Amino acid sequence: MTEDEFAAYQSLSEETEDHRWAFGTGFADPLEGIDTSVPHGTDATALAAYCLMLGDDALIYSHRLQQWMTRMPELEEETALANIALDLLGQARMLLSRAGQAEGRGRDEDRLAFFRDEHEFRSVRLAEHTDADFAELAGRLLVFSAWRLALFGRLASSADPVLAAIAAMGARELTYHRDYAAQWVIRLGDGTPLSHGKMQAALGVIWPLVDELFQADPVTAALPGVAADPAGLRAEFDAVLATVLAAATLERPSSAPLARVAGRSGRDGVHTEAFGYLLAELQSIARAHPDATW
Repeated sequence: MTEDEFAAYQSLSEETEDHRWAFGTGFADPLEGIDTSVPHGTDATALAAYCLMLGDDALIYSHRLQQWMTRMPELEEETALANIALDLLGQARMLLSRAGQAEGRGRDEDRLAFFRDEHEFRSVRLAEHTDADFAELAGRLLVFSAWRLALFGRLASSADPVLAAIAAMGARELTYHRDYAAQWVIRLGDGTPLSHGKMQAALGVIWPLVDELFQADPVTAALPGVAADPAGLRAEFDAVLATVLAAATLERPSSAPLARVAGRSGRDGVHTEAFGYLLAELQSIARAHPDATW
């Protein structure tokens, strides 16, 4: 870790007076007091777009997980899922704040989260998927966290000290998310014939959304040394999934990838039908009371 990366990491790791920053519930700017100047030679517009992509992934997936509150099979699992959702919300706050500051247009995390329209969001379509049952929830969380952990592992050495610090923190959280999901996938897959069948079916539903995670995009290509090549994450992801599926006595699905629309997908602002309903729920209070603070 370079001196700049260490300084940013220390700033992000400092305890605040109310101890709420780590859970995405503090009200101050999550990057307050941190040097957020864009590194020399880095395209600020591309950096803003990249952080927006990663922040949108976390924001949208966090909201999907929050929708499962009160629906989990046990109180302990509800608490675990709530913590995972809050971890992702915290990541979203920092990444959206970084995007707004790099962009330089005066948009803060709230403006980016609550006052953009559907086509302006750059999250992958996996994040917006509606889980039909607990098996889909566990399988999708495994896929998402295994992919994002591989990504954050690379970004921890990013040439942007702020992004590197966010990734280093996030990787610790994502390790828990991945392990939690893996335990449930194994428990269901290697359980009863009914749970095995449901888990195998759930993976078949989720698998068409996997290939999009590893597709190249122009934003990433414009940030050598800052961003991580999506294709370079596939081997690590495949190794993790192979290990979990073997332990769960499950087969790797062979479902075809979800089709792009005129060559475009989530990173281009093209989403599934479910996304509009999710966004309406997420943004309703802020849009009804645009001048309110909370």
